[in-house]
Amino acid sequence: MSATERRERSPAIKLLFVGLVAFVLIVPLMMVYALVYDRQSQAQTAQASINEGWGGHQVISGPIIVVPFRTTQTQNETVDGRSVSKVVEVEKLFYISPVSNAVSTRIDPQERRKSIYRSVLYTAQVKGAAKFALPADLERFGVTRDRLMWDRAELRMGASDARGLTTGGKLIAGGTALNVQPGKGPAASGGQGFFAFLDWKGEGELAVDYEFGLRGARGISLVPRGGTTTWDVNSAWASPNFNGAFLPEKPQVSGKGFTAKYVVDKLALGQPPVGMSDYGAPYIPDEVGAQVSMVKAEAYAPADGASSAGNVSAGGASEVVEGQSFSVNVNLIEPVNLYSKVERSVKYGFLFIGFTFLAFLLFDIVGGARVAAAEYLLTGAGLVLFFVLLLAFSEVIGFTWAYLLASGAVIGLLSSYSAAVLKSWKRGRFIAALLLGLYALLFVLLNLEAWSLVIGSVLLFAALAGVMYATRGVDWGAVRHREVEEVAGA
Repeated sequence: MSATERRERSPAIKLLFVGLVAFVLIVPLMMVYALVYDRQSQAQTAQASINEGWGGHQVISGPIIVVPFRTTQTQNETVDGRSVSKVVEVEKLFYISPVSNAVSTRIDPQERRKSIYRSVLYTAQVKGAAKFALPADLERFGVTRDRLMWDRAELRMGASDARGLTTGGKLIAGGTALNVQPGKGPAASGGQGFFAFLDWKGEGELAVDYEFGLRGARGISLVPRGGTTTWDVNSAWASPNFNGAFLPEKPQVSGKGFTAKYVVDKLALGQPPVGMSDYGAPYIPDEVGAQVSMVKAEAYAPADGASSAGNVSAGGASEVVEGQSFSVNVNLIEPVNLYSKVERSVKYGFLFIGFTFLAFLLFDIVGGARVAAAEYLLTGAGLVLFFVLLLAFSEVIGFTWAYLLASGAVIGLLSSYSAAVLKSWKRGRFIAALLLGLYALLFVLLNLEAWSLVIGSVLLFAALAGVMYATRGVDWGAVRHREVEEVAGA
């Protein structure tokens, strides 16, 4: 038996080599990131399938009164090569907004499942009382009373997804119940909703009461219009999100649900009380709601930009849609968006790989343990596998329990493997403690999103300081020699 010397790589070369291995592991991390996106898309498809037979994000608009009127306009025609102007009588529509509108809505949420996916659905009971009155200076708005055709006046109410109108609706004007017909909703709801012919001559003040049940998914919006609009909304759902053009006044949110009250004044809307055009669909910040409302608006509004919609009144006057409505939105969000959290956790994956590889490297350089390339790769594969386990279990048992299960499995696996690679159970326990600290830190960062940058940057600074202290005596350019015993052949 004889001893020979084996030349080892310098610490700087080892550091470069470990960096290259870590860089290679970016590829599987990106594949996991793509997997999260794919599963999220599947979940959205499943939710859309659940909502399809129920109703989508609902946009409530109205009530408004629409009255046809006759007026004259000049038209230019070419006759025998000459331009000829003539005055013709045409029919248009006059839109009257309420002087005041007080709405109350009770939302009863429920969850529906399809396989492992779920969607938040609701039934809502909408009640309201509005008052209408013509402006005293009506002629200044371009219409005289004698031209208004009150025998064809319509009272319109809108709900953007008519599939949700399953319990009927009531319209009461001046104490008289009206005969409700489907369709002809305001343009803000994409023309969806219901209407009734109205017996009113524009004299005095008209009181309108309305009530209807509504089914929808994820959220509900109200389009304020006319004078003062108030909306009282409440639900047993404990995780609402309020957005839109206006926010509620001091909403109350607790574990038992929420209540909110909106008050929108006519000056904040910037809309005249009457006009010759309707307002189009609002922009809904919620992704699903925006898709529903804008698709309905495109079906309702003209493609040629002339603002004449396909919805035509009984006498042939075309709807005119100009501008965009405002909306106030209440979304029923899930308390934990697991795909968002898994996606954010994957972004921290390289830090897990970096800290673990750094610990291995320090045991190699300072402690004398030898770690091969394959061992780095297998350790990195275990760290990447954590995110796959987290995604898979989260869809079944929820994010928190999935995080505990996946992190516990990976910590147990890598601490045992590290003890074998580093030739010491003491070192294996150090790796286990390191991973436990990293997973605990990641869980805190995922739940304290606003403070994640501050906490992360401070801890990175502390980690860098620790590495500098541990390697302060390392000669990065030195080449070590290790004695290796050889057994002589017989």
